Amino acid sequence: MVVLVVATSSDPASIGPAAAFLAMPGWSPGPPIAEGMQSFTNGNVRLLKHERSIIAEDHLDQRWQEATGEPVSEVIFLSKHTAVSNRPALTVHPIGVPHLREDETPPQGGTPGWAAIPNPRIGPWLRLMQKIAAEQGLVPEFEITLEATHHGPVTSTPTMFVEIGSTEEYWGRQDAAQAIALVLRKGLGLEDGNDVGSWQGNGEKVLLGIGGGHYAPRHMDIVIKDGVWVGHLLSGYSLPMDTPSQVNGKTSGEVAGMWKHSIKVSYEATKAAFPGSEVIAHLDHKSFKGWQKNAVTSYLQEENIRIGKPSDFF
Repeated sequence: MVVLVVATSSDPASIGPAAAFLAMPGWSPGPPIAEGMQSFTNGNVRLLKHERSIIAEDHLDQRWQEATGEPVSEVIFLSKHTAVSNRPALTVHPIGVPHLREDETPPQGGTPGWAAIPNPRIGPWLRLMQKIAAEQGLVPEFEITLEATHHGPVTSTPTMFVEIGSTEEYWGRQDAAQAIALVLRKGLGLEDGNDVGSWQGNGEKVLLGIGGGHYAPRHMDIVIKDGVWVGHLLSGYSLPMDTPSQVNGKTSGEVAGMWKHSIKVSYEATKAAFPGSEVIAHLDHKSFKGWQKNAVTSYLQEENIRIGKPSDFF
């Protein structure tokens, strides 16, 4: 099994960390994959460079196996991050568009209603990234943060995005690229043989974040603590709910919308990422209106998904 790290030459925040990673010891040219793609090998790590948008190349894990005979255990994409705030940031997140209906077109890749299997390294690597960014002098200038589940491309193995944000000024920053390369080298065990964030499946608890904003602040408060595992993070925009009718001032009837599907497929994908775990929902309670919170908690109870408080994850 090999780990596939994917970068694109069309994105400075992708090719910069890839170049810094390739400048580290142990690399050799890899097998030919397809026109416009280059590959490199180092131990069980494969780095694949292509020229298109990072979200445009679907099924790279399957395509790698078909081309080389090597099964892929996980995929890590390197990418830029954009934000309205323009705040410099290093981010990590799971991918998917579980809230979109079949008749909707995903604006940034993926398949409507789909959630990728989240890479178990997301939580441990957030903490590793915080440590390395501090050591490299990027903190406090750069914020180190989770992002909620969003965008493609489609994969079928555990996947995560590692990003540099949030404007062109920072996408090309060599010190940020070097920090990401160090996270990759240490995190994948190329430094000393000890990788960071491999799931061993020993019954631990895993956080499934439900509600809140794109940077998942209430969930972040938990995931930054040592030993916490995290799967999908569904922000408010991934839980579309139709406002129910009111009878005598009280909510009446079913709350329609894609929110149930979004929770269900994200829970199932998180279970698949962490076999043997207990996946526990963590709600950002203040982000919901009363009727929304009631609908979500009722649905989680119906599905036998435990709702946890922060202390349940430590």
